[in-house]
Amino acid sequence: MQTLVWQSLSPEQQASVLQRPALGDSAKLSELVKDIISQVRQDGDQAIFELTKKFDGLDLADLRVSKAEIDNSENELGDNIKAAIELAHKQVKVFHEAQKQDVIKVETTPGVICELHNQPIEAVGLYIPGGTAPLPSTVLMLSTPARIAGCKRLVLATPPGKDGKIKAEIRYAAKICGVDEIYMVGGAQAIAALAYGTQSIKKVNKIFGPGNSFVTEAKQQVSQDHMGAAIDMPAGPSEVLVIADEQANPEFVAADLLSQAEHGKDSQVILLTTSQAQAQACAQAVEKQLKQLPREEIAAGALSHSRIIITESIDQAIEVSNEYAPEHLIVQTEDARALLPRLENAGSIFLGAYSPESAGDYASGTNHVLPTYGYTKTYSSLTLADFSKRFTVQELTKQGLEAIGPAIMDLAAAESLDAHKNAVAVRLNSLK
Repeated sequence: MQTLVWQSLSPEQQASVLQRPALGDSAKLSELVKDIISQVRQDGDQAIFELTKKFDGLDLADLRVSKAEIDNSENELGDNIKAAIELAHKQVKVFHEAQKQDVIKVETTPGVICELHNQPIEAVGLYIPGGTAPLPSTVLMLSTPARIAGCKRLVLATPPGKDGKIKAEIRYAAKICGVDEIYMVGGAQAIAALAYGTQSIKKVNKIFGPGNSFVTEAKQQVSQDHMGAAIDMPAGPSEVLVIADEQANPEFVAADLLSQAEHGKDSQVILLTTSQAQAQACAQAVEKQLKQLPREEIAAGALSHSRIIITESIDQAIEVSNEYAPEHLIVQTEDARALLPRLENAGSIFLGAYSPESAGDYASGTNHVLPTYGYTKTYSSLTLADFSKRFTVQELTKQGLEAIGPAIMDLAAAESLDAHKNAVAVRLNSLK
């Protein structure tokens, strides 16, 4: 990791230091994804079979995972991993059930009642990345709030492994969350199938879940088509930023940095510290721990475009963090909670020495589906509300219409919308 002193950099250099790794030729990627979506829309299941053979080298006979395969997952796993999945599910369930909202009802003027209601999205697509490791935790993060919200159809799509099957961990997580629609399809073709439907996969209304650049691009494209589907958020490669003072444990800091670096070579990790000695200690700890990782090559790739930045003060570190707007923000300072009101842009924040990012990824209860690539300036972490749509209700009595009717008519007249004015006038005239 490169070590830099923030104050010695020009504004242009500072902006450059906070750039994410390039995602490659975006124009070429866009065309490739557009072509995949077109194939799926035109040929449905057949296109998925062909693309699965092309990209995954697999000849599939069926896309859907049978109920028997889902149920049998319990017999394929050891007690420890089943207990871990169940504990994580319970934690996520507790936190998301607390987010339920009652109907908001306000009488804005006597006789004018306004309400805000929540209604579950009927059909949701849950994309679970395959990549270099199965992610049962993402099944829990998506399926649990979808169930709590009351979505009627939960459609899970995930790429098959080299054996042409879905990992037992993913099937078991889906089982305990009550998901029985699982399809063996990954990449942009999965997003296209969820958005537009095929012979086997019925269209959904909204698509959730992280993925690689193809998945992210496909989500963006289908969300811009009124015939497609809505999406949860833009999400790219994983990232973490750590703010550490002189008292922080460098072994803890290094472990947090590497926990994100091992996600992929396009991930990025950043350490902000006020101490040159701390920067050096953390760098040494990263090198030491890196050599012990089975995914050393992947983590090293991420570290090649990661940074250690020495700031003049914690205040300056906060400014840099707010500008970078990380997906995960870890605060290892003497009084971490005191900084919370000033931390403006982050997908999820971890306070104190004993709050590793891994806790949020798996079992603290918060959701690990988060905006990346600086989108935390405008997007939020996934919550129960994302699986619902909100609508308003208003009910006016005669008294209520008499109270606000004249103002409505004046505003309608100012906008030259006479029919709007008349809709009130005919009612008020009937009351005279």
